Amino acid sequence: MAFSLFGKRRPDSETTDDGKDLEAGGESSVAGVVVPEKRGFFDRMKQAVTRTRDSFSESIGSVLALTREVDETSLAELEVVLLRADIGAATARTIIENLRQRGLRQGIEGGEELRRLLKIELKQVLDGVATADVVPSALPEVVMMVGVNGTGKTTTTGKLAAFYRGQDRTVLLCAADTFRAAAIEQLEVWAARSDVPIIKTKTGGDPSAALYDACTAAKARGTDVLIVDTAGRLHTKTDLMKELDKMRRTAERLVPGAPHQTLLVMDATTGQNGLQQARLFTEAARVTGIVLTKLDGTAKGGIVLAIATELGLPVKFVGVGEKMEDILPFDSGAFVDSMVK
Repeated sequence: MAFSLFGKRRPDSETTDDGKDLEAGGESSVAGVVVPEKRGFFDRMKQAVTRTRDSFSESIGSVLALTREVDETSLAELEVVLLRADIGAATARTIIENLRQRGLRQGIEGGEELRRLLKIELKQVLDGVATADVVPSALPEVVMMVGVNGTGKTTTTGKLAAFYRGQDRTVLLCAADTFRAAAIEQLEVWAARSDVPIIKTKTGGDPSAALYDACTAAKARGTDVLIVDTAGRLHTKTDLMKELDKMRRTAERLVPGAPHQTLLVMDATTGQNGLQQARLFTEAARVTGIVLTKLDGTAKGGIVLAIATELGLPVKFVGVGEKMEDILPFDSGAFVDSMVK
């Protein structure tokens, strides 16, 4: 049965419940840290989600353009749009129910107001799992990179090294993916491109031994950040998880509080299929955040929200291209503004 959600008119500006403008500039939340808006950053985020925006906004537009009375039919159509964007069933249901309840309490006046409220709901999902980075009590900050092969883990490790170097921080790379034949050589190439040193061992060597050497070297050199590339596949999943746990304990023994970040690298184009793999790593490796690669290559960027809801983890960085500088700290406001037009 249809019901009217008409109600009091809202302001024309895009504001959140706390009155902050989502598009007008000022400050925004980047990976749990408040930072000033940078025009170049927002432009790059918008460019990255072009395929998602074109697909998502077109679908939403078809639902909202002629919506004068927001009812159960329009909400059901909007839920289908959310599901097609890979937002996930649980997240979509929650968002639609929140909109329904808000409509019953306060009213929703037409399609444009529904769009504004949808943006607020999407942002709240992302902000609900946002976390501030741990500040290490002593250097180095240890960042472990985990994830299955093929997600761009080693490439992302190199890009992240360049990102930290751009912040005037000293970086050391550790090539602890000793199982995959080309992983060490690949990371060496990225180390050269990023102009950072690398600690490595031979293919088939002990990853924890390489990490031990890297932690020792980083402490001796006063390095700011140690980034550790780990294996994405061993003979069995059990072997992989045991090895990751051993490495985590090795780092913790040598550096207080390490690893300070454990970042799971996920491929945005795999969508919902990647979530099961992510759950395995999340449970075993104590993942603290996600790096989502190939965001520019998918029309289903809603996977960002599925990660937040189903894994309870923040997306910390996004890969937005092939170049060294094509990695960005994730920004919930920029993402939502870019995704929904």
